Amino acid sequence: MMNEGSPSSPEVRAPARHIRISAGKTRRAVDQTRYRPHEQAPMIPEFTPHRACDPVPRLIPSAAANASRLGLSKAEPFVGGAEVGKGTSYKRLRPRAQGRAYPMRKHTCHATIVVRHGHV
Repeated sequence: MMNEGSPSSPEVRAPARHIRISAGKTRRAVDQTRYRPHEQAPMIPEFTPHRACDPVPRLIPSAAANASRLGLSKAEPFVGGAEVGKGTSYKRLRPRAQGRAYPMRKHTCHATIVVRHGHV
């Protein structure tokens, strides 16, 4: 998806929906990649010991591929924005003593990486 914010800096988005990690944990990984060059951004979460760092590096090359597919030049692409929002929650039951069941919520999130061309 391409968005023309201003004529000098077109942007391309790469969304990932229903990631099986909570939004707060994913935000911690996404915040490290914001406003970084396209080549440097996927390497930063790889060396961070959080499980939320697995889906983030896959989004950045996807956004760059979307940009090249739309015909945008590869001149200095950078991660211009990154958003993480709360997704749906899976509801499960956890078995407890004496035949009881306690509800559990498995949280998901939606992450979007925006790649822009030009300067920060």
